[in-house]
Amino acid sequence: MKKCYIFDFLISHAKIYGFIFPSSDIYGGLNAVYDYGPYGIELKNNIKKFWWKSMTFLHENIVGIDSSILMHSNIWNASGHIDEFNELLIDNKDSKKRYRPDILIKEYVEKNFSKNPKKKEDILFRLSKSLKKKDFLDLRILIDELNICDPISKTKNWTKIRYFNMMFKIKNENEKDLYLRPETAQGIFCNFHNVKKSNRMKIPFGIAQIGKSFRNEIFSKKFLFRMREFEQMEMQFFILPEEEKKWYEYWKNIRLKWHLFFFGDKKNYKLRNHDHLAHYASYGTDIEYKFPFGFQEIEGIHSRRDFDLKKHEFFSKKKFKVYESKKNYIPYVIETSLGLDRIFLAIFFSSLKKEKLENGNIRIVLKLPHYLSPIKAAIFPLVKKDGLPEIAKKIFNNFKIKHKLIYDQKESIGKLYRRQDAIGTPICFTVDYETKETNTVTMRYRDSMKQKRVHIKNISKIIQKETGLEKNLKKLSHLI
Repeated sequence: MKKCYIFDFLISHAKIYGFIFPSSDIYGGLNAVYDYGPYGIELKNNIKKFWWKSMTFLHENIVGIDSSILMHSNIWNASGHIDEFNELLIDNKDSKKRYRPDILIKEYVEKNFSKNPKKKEDILFRLSKSLKKKDFLDLRILIDELNICDPISKTKNWTKIRYFNMMFKIKNENEKDLYLRPETAQGIFCNFHNVKKSNRMKIPFGIAQIGKSFRNEIFSKKFLFRMREFEQMEMQFFILPEEEKKWYEYWKNIRLKWHLFFFGDKKNYKLRNHDHLAHYASYGTDIEYKFPFGFQEIEGIHSRRDFDLKKHEFFSKKKFKVYESKKNYIPYVIETSLGLDRIFLAIFFSSLKKEKLENGNIRIVLKLPHYLSPIKAAIFPLVKKDGLPEIAKKIFNNFKIKHKLIYDQKESIGKLYRRQDAIGTPICFTVDYETKETNTVTMRYRDSMKQKRVHIKNISKIIQKETGLEKNLKKLSHLI
């Protein structure tokens, strides 16, 4: 199956079954902005819950916070975002569309020189050299030499290459220079002493956070992979400076194990050490996942050293030094930063399958890990008569407080099963005529489609056993 078809199929399935909708869809949508539908938000929340507990429950020296999206503008001066948080851009005058010139060149090279590795390598080397030297003129010349056209207008009517700041600035009459935060990390750094003192934390310790960030990204046509409004799951781990290498390797190893826990398929993941580190980092590694469009970053692990705390000490005139282990020092920081929307996309993509059945029919099934599934179990009556719906509804009402369930009687039992397969529901319970006599129901497994009879009184225990988060956290705890 071609990659472009797989990606289109994924996007279509996500919309049809209520996982992801284009934002402002009735008005034509908004580039690089998406809404999570009824099943999408349940899956997203389950991923968040699993990450949060794996950080703050399994590690006794990691606590969480939720810092505000709006923060004092001096925070962004201190972090360097106002002066340095820039991206290169080039516009096409005919289509009025904006692109990153480096991405434009890379995508053209991948498409046109895949069978000429020497030529491909030479172009990418020149690109890397020009980017490093900030030689925008050579980048523009390279685009002309390659005859790169705008994918929409099909013209080469390009503007000059220039920088633009990726932060969203808010117009505000009362406060000067307010911004929507471009990352969640600075809220953690600014609360370092608040958390340390209030929770009596000792180095080493970590602060975890899940929150929205906003970046004026150039539209990349990669669905949830690159968005203007996105959610991050970050943890900043504060350490002794001399233990930097030890903790960097530790968290690199732990975070890869966390990813592999979902599917255990190493061939879809790889570690890529940074050749060109961010200005604040001394070590950097990306965990890359094999998306439909190739290996791309899903999580970053960096040593930010004492860069951020020193900057905030200078700008705020507040001391960030700690006195521990008979030393007076500013801690170093190891950062783990995971894109929630990206891990959602990776899990959704890996789970979506087309299977050919013995009768020749095709079923579409979303084989999500059971503990992440939006709906844990479905309750059906075999037919809409003879008191079966009343029994099924009673079962649903008895257990809906403990588990996320769904009740449905709108179609034939075969179609009901197919719909639950498509949204990833691990198990279904069907009330039939035998239920009246034996108080048992038919239980059907999503993955194998096998069926067996179980007693009504055991339904809740079965759901907990099959879909519970706790047993999976216990398994994960043995790995870390």
